[in-house]
Amino acid sequence: MAKKIVGYIKLQIPAGKANPSPPVGPALGQRGLNIMQFCKEFNAATQNLEPGMPIPVVITAYADRTFSFITKTPPNTYFLLKAAKVSKGAAVIGKGATVGTVKISQLREIAAEKMKDMNANDVDGAVRMLVGSARSMGIKVEES
Repeated sequence: MAKKIVGYIKLQIPAGKANPSPPVGPALGQRGLNIMQFCKEFNAATQNLEPGMPIPVVITAYADRTFSFITKTPPNTYFLLKAAKVSKGAAVIGKGATVGTVKISQLREIAAEKMKDMNANDVDGAVRMLVGSARSMGIKVEES
């Protein structure tokens, strides 16, 4: 018989850097889950990724105080900032301020990597979503 699920916890944690301090500790503690066990398992699962890369994780908490978790691909904004070689998006959007540029070919690579976590039917749809994200961050998209 399947275990009874008592809830889901969604967090974004840097790869290989999960520790009991907030946001991890309080989120897991209120469900009575073993915080250190999660930290060890998460860090082991993400040790091969770039250190500090933000990894969204969905933790499923069960009634018997056990858990399972699924890691997802980093957010689009992380990839866009990296591709544009900038540290953050534009402070004011829509005033013509651009902080960097990305090529369509770069967006295709990002879309291919993120496809399993994106709400798109094909790579072209995913690229269009990324173009919108880039624009809203003040990153100019160039034809390659």
